[in-house]
Amino acid sequence: MIEIVVVDDHPLFRDGIRMALADSEKFVIVAEAGDGQGAINTARRVKMDMLLLDINMPGVNGIEACRIIRREFPDIKIVVLTADDSEEPYWMFQQMGVAGYFFKNISAANLVSYLDRISQGEPAPVPAVSKVVLKKAEGMKNNFGLTPRELAILKLVTHGESNRDIGIALYISEKTVKNHLSKIFRKMKVEDRTQAALKAVKLQMIEQSDVFC
Repeated sequence: MIEIVVVDDHPLFRDGIRMALADSEKFVIVAEAGDGQGAINTARRVKMDMLLLDINMPGVNGIEACRIIRREFPDIKIVVLTADDSEEPYWMFQQMGVAGYFFKNISAANLVSYLDRISQGEPAPVPAVSKVVLKKAEGMKNNFGLTPRELAILKLVTHGESNRDIGIALYISEKTVKNHLSKIFRKMKVEDRTQAALKAVKLQMIEQSDVFC
């Protein structure tokens, strides 16, 4: 049996999930919670294979809960169920490597079918977000919205160049380099140049052959 925990601040929605899975011989709900902190606490005390997680909840939201649970329990498959069709949470959860992302208007039959596929390690279908959102998300995946100048600076960072050397190479001041780096770190959601360089290579923003050449 696939052991599932359901986290949503609306009891009626949790009841709906329970009803959707009631006839399944593959899934069993072992616990429920009403907020992100409850999700974290449950993950720390209850064995589970899969977590069905809402985004917008009081206190600790689903994004923060997902971040902590993914760090502490990377083997748990997290599936997001949300009514929020905006771009930002979709991309943030993709960055954290969730197993699935669905809107709450999904039918019970489709949900059970998709959870079955996810439990077997198959890729989940893309949610029915608008083409505009998907296009923007794909652009963010490729370069996080970095400008050509910022990409040029990022490439030099992966080469191990100092701020001073980057400034000389691009004919800009060291202060300007620092300002660009601050924007790069914020867009890439990293803390420093090392994390930025590693993330750029991992996501193939910078060709491996270009690094430390």
